Amino acid sequence: MAIVARELAHYKMGIAALSETRLSEQGQLVEVGAGYPFFFWSGRPKAKQRNAVVTFAIRNDIMGRLPCLPQRINDRLRSLRLPLQRVNFATIISAYAPLMTSSDAVKDKFYEDLHNLFGTGPKADKLIVLGAFNDHSLLLL
Repeated sequence: MAIVARELAHYKMGIAALSETRLSEQGQLVEVGAGYPFFFWSGRPKAKQRNAVVTFAIRNDIMGRLPCLPQRINDRLRSLRLPLQRVNFATIISAYAPLMTSSDAVKDKFYEDLHNLFGTGPKADKLIVLGAFNDHSLLLL
């Protein structure tokens, strides 16, 4: 994660949504010295294949402004609520869609969860979806 933190600092990224990090279970990592000490991930148990892990990397100054920690939805979805100017907020979703070769049940479950996530935040929030939608030629939300 140190290399990732260094690259994010180099490009002055405030928040990054990372996919395929292959971290197990869920947690957070404090990376000291790069300005990005906070990595939050949602993965699968250690005993299962873990290639669909979504992670947020959040810069120090932004982390201090968040009203709560990023929320794990499942191993493919995570969200956070970011305060903007005045009383405005943005809901940011990190998503990692199943491959087209995945079963219809897996794909349907992902898009159902994503659709449900859209309805959970306040309607006034700006909605930002980041992540990998893989080899989908057309995405309809």
